[in-house]
Amino acid sequence: MSTASGCLFGLAYGDALGKPTEFMTVAQIRARYGPDGPRELEGDPALVTDDTQMTLAVGKAVLDAPAPTADFLVRLLRDRFLEWAASPDNNRAPGMTCLRACGDLSLGVPWTRATVVGSKGCGANMRVAPVGLVPTYDLDTLAGVAQLQAAMTHGHPTGLAASELTAYTIRLLRDGAEPAAVPALLRARCHDQRTVYRGDWLVDLWEQAGVTTPGEFIARGWDECLAALDRLDLALSYPDDGQDACQVTGEGWIAEEALATALLCAIRHADDPVGALARGAATSGDSDSIACLAGAFLGAWLGMPAWPAGWRERIEYADQLTALGEAWD
Repeated sequence: MSTASGCLFGLAYGDALGKPTEFMTVAQIRARYGPDGPRELEGDPALVTDDTQMTLAVGKAVLDAPAPTADFLVRLLRDRFLEWAASPDNNRAPGMTCLRACGDLSLGVPWTRATVVGSKGCGANMRVAPVGLVPTYDLDTLAGVAQLQAAMTHGHPTGLAASELTAYTIRLLRDGAEPAAVPALLRARCHDQRTVYRGDWLVDLWEQAGVTTPGEFIARGWDECLAALDRLDLALSYPDDGQDACQVTGEGWIAEEALATALLCAIRHADDPVGALARGAATSGDSDSIACLAGAFLGAWLGMPAWPAGWRERIEYADQLTALGEAWD
């Protein structure tokens, strides 16, 4: 099976297609690329953004961990995030939340204080795909690692819940779930986990949020994800008009919207994976993050055959994507 590689390369392909369109209007995108959006990689190599760079950081930390515990992963994630922050390649309009948190981490501030507690930006979950690919993780471990990697920079409960749901989506699709079946499975997960605070991973993070209990803290995140899934269901109930995918599910700058809009693109174009990337890249919102998640979802479902054969040699970081994919394939 090549589903791990398909997921990681699909993420990078979507990121590369969405990179030039992230700050363009839909009208500008269509004027440049046509009504279907960008369907061809640009450049050799085709450059990606911080979405792929940070996905690689998470993937390397997860792969290097001797055991999937908070003790190991906090240190490894911190090291990889700081390596990314200091890299000369960190010049792709990185998110301010990640930069701010990494700045404090570099000064030795404990991660529960370095994180930006009010941020639920999509930086929390655009990098989480590797967590859903580790075959030895049970669902509790998947949830803990997904939430921890988010929480080290984005401390808002919705960023945590959306990251778990994103990793869970990867797991579901890799295990053979149909894309159209995923929203209902995510909804069930939201209800099941609504007041589950993973203190062995998140320690005292909840105390900074002005709430009285850990359960109250995390429930806010699950409730906001449920509201995003409501909007996804509403969007899917309409015939596809081919217009901006962000109209109902949101522009994707925040974590739950990135998940919902990427899922919308993946479900609408399950039979045309490149079309899913193009649809995500041709939006009014965070086009690279939406397209990269759509690519991760369909790649986890279909594997490398989902993508044009010639793209593998042209995408930036192909060697690192290959190494991670092979580790989990």
